[in-house]
Amino acid sequence: MSIRLAQIKDIPAIEKLLRQIFQVHSQMRPDLFGETDQGSKYSAKELEELLQDASKPIFVYVDDQEHILAHMFLVIKEKESSSISKSVKTLFIDDLCVSEEARGQKIGQELYDFALEYAKELGCYDLTLNVWNDNKRALAFYERQGMKPRETKMEKIL
Repeated sequence: MSIRLAQIKDIPAIEKLLRQIFQVHSQMRPDLFGETDQGSKYSAKELEELLQDASKPIFVYVDDQEHILAHMFLVIKEKESSSISKSVKTLFIDDLCVSEEARGQKIGQELYDFALEYAKELGCYDLTLNVWNDNKRALAFYERQGMKPRETKMEKIL
């Protein structure tokens, strides 16, 4: 088992994981996400472009037979200083998904730990992510990692 940078050949497996994430989101918030099981955050062409962008690395967790069990999309963000804020380099976890078949094996923990070390190697100030409040399992996982809410986005559905 290992974590490595994603490659073009990994796109079909990544798309499968993205569909699993879409299903979770569409079940939680059918008012915002469609009902189709073909939904995905990125098309194959967009994934191909992302794989070429060093500021947006995609890592995959593979087993000994090179089957992809999970992925993690990262974004390296650099905010310049302004009159009211300091410059900050952040590693943002844009997407982390463990395949339904591989859950419960601590793979998410390994990916999170990998991201934490990667952020330190890059000299980042922090590691951030967004999580839907209705995704109780993910929310609990990140809280166990010591993550704390930084801001709250609120809504009133009309």
